[in-house]
Amino acid sequence: MPQYLFSTPRLGFRTWQPFDLDDFAAINADREVMRYFQKPLSREETQAMIDRMLRMYEEKGYCYFAVDHLESKELIGTIGLGWKTFEADFTPCVDIGWRLGKKWWNKGLTTEGASACLDFAKQLQIPEVVSMASVGNGASIQVMRKIGMAYWKDFEHSELRDFPHIQQCSLYRIIFGSTEER
Repeated sequence: MPQYLFSTPRLGFRTWQPFDLDDFAAINADREVMRYFQKPLSREETQAMIDRMLRMYEEKGYCYFAVDHLESKELIGTIGLGWKTFEADFTPCVDIGWRLGKKWWNKGLTTEGASACLDFAKQLQIPEVVSMASVGNGASIQVMRKIGMAYWKDFEHSELRDFPHIQQCSLYRIIFGSTEER
């Protein structure tokens, strides 16, 4: 039985384990899942991502977590918090993001998991969390709205200059402990 850092009625959040590589590599190799990213990832690139997440968790106490469906015990993908330092007028910042296998889409799992991650951010006393998605990624933008994030602005993502079809992004944010919009 995996040791979960926190859970929801349907999801368990944990750090990455060696046995996650095959399932996560399959998710990252799916062209439809990766439609709003630069490209599908190889097994080696997936391992490098897992390694980065483990280092981030050690350094920051959060990462894009491995997420299991509690009933089936399957890895559904990743939902969690990241530290972003790319060139922008709002970085460095903590962001929330997700990537689920297609089997798990349209079941409310992303919203359920992202809400739990925002609660986790509050416990860590992170004052503000942002989220970004390519302007065409309506599903992710809808999740941002459902979890209580407010639209902030659109921007051109500096790391996506070579990918003009996804470079224009919408940025949402939530500020904890504040009722005013900044």
